[in-house]
Amino acid sequence: MWVKGQRHGRASPKRLDLGVWGSATALILVVTLSSAAFLLPQTQLPWLAAINLILVAHGMLQRGAIGGVIRFVLLQLGFTLGLYALMHGGEQLGQGTLAVARITLALLPGWWLSVTVRPERIGEVLCLVMPAKWAFVVAASIGLLPFMTQEIAEIYQLQRLRGARIAPKQLLNPRNWPELAYCVLFPLLIQLLKLAKQMALAAKSRHFGHTSKPTHWQDTRSEHGNK
Repeated sequence: MWVKGQRHGRASPKRLDLGVWGSATALILVVTLSSAAFLLPQTQLPWLAAINLILVAHGMLQRGAIGGVIRFVLLQLGFTLGLYALMHGGEQLGQGTLAVARITLALLPGWWLSVTVRPERIGEVLCLVMPAKWAFVVAASIGLLPFMTQEIAEIYQLQRLRGARIAPKQLLNPRNWPELAYCVLFPLLIQLLKLAKQMALAAKSRHFGHTSKPTHWQDTRSEHGNK
């Protein structure tokens, strides 16, 4: 069972109940756009970027938090440019920027899906094409994207306040990369492992997996209906 709520006083994304076919269409759109980010030639990337901007605007209207994604992209940009500068000098920094741009274009559709479509609907769609247990894992992973971006933002800000050398400019120096790992990435991994254990315990307590055709949560109430 998926539970709505708030975390640290922040409003949860206002996810839409598109039904099975609407959710399936959204999932196909996301897979197509994310794949196109790596398959399209460079000259067609601006068109893909325009589509992603529309998705970002829609996701923000649904109260999706984009700040964590932006910080992740900046960290990725600093890390990638530093790596390219170390290996190739300043000659191929444009290629490094292009690589980060493609990763960003592949990431944004998944973020949009996670903040606009309810995880139980995604799981219901995936159950049509894969075993229920795998569908649960994939749907839960997609549902965790907003949590991950928020956790990255909070951990990053806290570590910056305590003086960690993980600002984008500081990450151009490869000597600061280990600090990024043990100040941000390792705490994030620990948080995700704890959450995964809690989700597994919740699923087990609800006897998930005892039947090959599990039921799915049907919420007929509106976002502002009875609670």
